Amino acid sequence: MDKESISGLLLAGGRGTRMGHVDKGLQPFGGSTMAAHVLARLAPQVAMLAVNANRNLDTYAAFGVPVWPDDTPGFAGPLAGLEAGLRRCTTPLLLTAPCDSPFLPADLAARLLEGLQRDDADLAVAVTEENGLRQPHPVFCLVKTSLAPVLSGYLAAGGRRMDGWYPQIKVAEVLFEDADAFRNINTREELQQLDTARAPRLADVVSCLSSYDPEALPVRDAQRIIREFVTPVRATEQVALRAALGRVLAADVISPINVPAYDNSAMDGYALRGSDLLSDAPVRLAVAGTTYAGRAFDGQPQPGQCVRIMTGGVMPAGCDSVVPQEFVQVDGDAIVLAPGVIRPGDNRRLAGEDLKAGSAALKAGRVIRPADLGLCASLGFAEIPVQRRLRVAFFSTGDELRSIGETLDEGCVYDSNRYTIYGMLARLGCEIIDMGVVRDSPEALEEALRTACENADAIITSGGVSVGAADYTKQVMAELGDVTFWKIGMRPGRPLAFGRVSSNGRSAFLFGLPGNPVAVMVSFYFFAREALLRMMGAEAPLPLLRARSIEAIRKKPGRTEYQRGIVARGADGEPEVRITGSQGSGILRSMSEANCMVVLHDGQGSVAAGEMVDILPFEGLF
Repeated sequence: MDKESISGLLLAGGRGTRMGHVDKGLQPFGGSTMAAHVLARLAPQVAMLAVNANRNLDTYAAFGVPVWPDDTPGFAGPLAGLEAGLRRCTTPLLLTAPCDSPFLPADLAARLLEGLQRDDADLAVAVTEENGLRQPHPVFCLVKTSLAPVLSGYLAAGGRRMDGWYPQIKVAEVLFEDADAFRNINTREELQQLDTARAPRLADVVSCLSSYDPEALPVRDAQRIIREFVTPVRATEQVALRAALGRVLAADVISPINVPAYDNSAMDGYALRGSDLLSDAPVRLAVAGTTYAGRAFDGQPQPGQCVRIMTGGVMPAGCDSVVPQEFVQVDGDAIVLAPGVIRPGDNRRLAGEDLKAGSAALKAGRVIRPADLGLCASLGFAEIPVQRRLRVAFFSTGDELRSIGETLDEGCVYDSNRYTIYGMLARLGCEIIDMGVVRDSPEALEEALRTACENADAIITSGGVSVGAADYTKQVMAELGDVTFWKIGMRPGRPLAFGRVSSNGRSAFLFGLPGNPVAVMVSFYFFAREALLRMMGAEAPLPLLRARSIEAIRKKPGRTEYQRGIVARGADGEPEVRITGSQGSGILRSMSEANCMVVLHDGQGSVAAGEMVDILPFEGLF
């Protein structure tokens, strides 16, 4: 099982008595609401989301997820919400979290699922140790949806305790180290205090790693830290359908109609009653009329009759099957078909077969493609909600850099990185702020970072983060925010800075990339790209494929290597790849020649000719 087997349910059905009878989930927090923060933390962990609420249903529905009220009459607490979720959930497992715990663990689903499978249990519950005592958190649980009847029986008997039905099922306890992650906010004063004082820190995320070493950080650990630290930008907007291409969908597109809207024919032929078919003899049917797409047959054929029908035509009343025209013999005003040519129900498309009214045609977080525009148009949508474009500022650092058009003095080079970064950001559909070249001085760097974070959601820099960089880089970034410097176990692109910087009440996530041209591209695609898409509200992991290596590739285990390659179809029709040649991190020409990146993972050694390797195709990415 994986996250596709899990639905997430936000429990927001309480009465809000400690918040002045105002829903906790709708209380302002961190620039949005508590419910929005919990949903954002749950979204990457599950296949779909829903909210359990008993009032303000339209407000919760604006988050773009289904809203499920309690089924049990009277106030039955979070158990009633769990019951509503189990009854409606379409996946085998349901994960619950309360609306007043915006710091829930980013690996909650994965660890509860591991515990559920390890103990072959029906329900897994989060547990922490506080002052030497184990503290269960039953509202943070992963439960099999097949247990709905058991829970309903407990509620019908008057049970109300969240853990009161545990004796009837098998429960696995999963220990979490960070007790604060399960902290719920009960009062307005506590909410205000946390809203101003508690922002996610890199130290919080790093603490989840058992062996964190910034001087030798594996690629997967750096990717995990970045993934868990960045947060989505919540602002959305309605745009005209044609303007939505390449944008990130902000809410599910719910079909207002059945698609198709009526039973119709899948091909040109004759609509008939399945009961008229014979298994051992030919059938002769009189043709009662014709129906076209957009022009239905007026009337109802009788037994022994059929109707000439075109593809997409409405099935006449009483007819449930279509025989293709090439399978019949026309005999005047009748047709004859042999036994066994079709079966009852063949070649009929049922109303709602593609989409049922009220179901999600497209899910939030999807990057809109051309086919999606057509789908939305087929449902009658002229506008759809999308995430606001992500604003990204970028600049290069170094006294040796010159912009195109400037004199190239001795020892200087033209700044190619800004053009590469511009192209990569443009492919992601970002709103781009090019800040040029920043000279090697603490004053210039501080001014650039302040300007960038006051005007953008994210900042990309190139150069200035390697071992030989001036000491002021770390000093300036540390003064402006929460930034860490890593040496990644990879080639090319070992140095990387990541964190968040702030100025005048505004903040932005920072990605400090190395200065070598190829290392810039590798670092962007394997670290910054996924994070920027996550900030946009999208989940788009890199599409690694498999190909056969034409030649041997030398590599030592212990670090991840990204080598430029050329993939083509071999003599047997299967993809095969070869390395472009010299893999120096300053050889930008090799990136233009290549059409893929060969990914050699940290535990992998040398590759023999004919061995399969992972590749990242450039088409559609670069």
